[in-house]
Amino acid sequence: MIFAQESFSSDESIMKLKPLFLLALLFVLTAAGQAQDPVIRVSTPEQIKAGFVKVPCENRERLTAVRTLFEQAGAPSAEISIDHYKTVENLVVTKRGQSAETIIVGAHYDKVADGCGAVDNWTGIVVLAHLYHSIKDVALKKTLVFVAFGKEEGGLVGSSAMVKAMTEDQVSEYCAMVNIDSLGLAPPQVADNLSSKKLEQFTLDLAKEMNLQFAHATVQGAEADSLPFMTRKIPAVTIHGLTNQWPTILHTFRDQSSKVNPMSVYLGYRFALGIIARLDDSPCAAYRER
Repeated sequence: MIFAQESFSSDESIMKLKPLFLLALLFVLTAAGQAQDPVIRVSTPEQIKAGFVKVPCENRERLTAVRTLFEQAGAPSAEISIDHYKTVENLVVTKRGQSAETIIVGAHYDKVADGCGAVDNWTGIVVLAHLYHSIKDVALKKTLVFVAFGKEEGGLVGSSAMVKAMTEDQVSEYCAMVNIDSLGLAPPQVADNLSSKKLEQFTLDLAKEMNLQFAHATVQGAEADSLPFMTRKIPAVTIHGLTNQWPTILHTFRDQSSKVNPMSVYLGYRFALGIIARLDDSPCAAYRER
């Protein structure tokens, strides 16, 4: 495996954000169809960092905490739903677009028994809420569905339940799934073995276009919520921010907020915003595997 190094310069990372700001502007002009007064709220590194001041360390606290984050991000309570399946609950917030074509952006909210699950995967949940806040008032071409999955650590239970419940018509409308799992140790990367090939190449090309420090590798022995979507032929990609030292932190007592590098999470958020922008402007079938 080749991961980016854990130590990276915040100044260097900040310098690399100039192309990201340009892409954010492109997102507004394209996704909003040149509408008057489009609003995109780009979160700051300080706002991202604030999401780790208090990380819920018990699974019984996590779902309520996710709802609170989305409410703070501006989601009306009536638009936050809990999808109840036999053994799991997923939190869903839907941002309606101009069509029924759909992009799913997901992150799991549960954790293992050890540690606080700050890296794995409160980082993904924080990014999910900030992405919603950034685009909630922008007119999109596609519908955007934010999903906080339950029981990922128990065998991808929440994402599998969602996929199993899909009709064939729904599957045909799902253009892509972007999974955010375990940022916080390095700049954003794509997991080769947890991603569709065409969508993986899309992320690599986009990172190069953004001049974003980026890498990709096979995460040995790992599973992620992108996999159930891939079984239904829905293009999916998992974005993470891990290093070669991840086994010493994830699923251990060391997974605490002190291990989270806020700049890593911020870069992941900005990259995910760029991914959503480009996917919203792409044909729905562009990244489906033949």
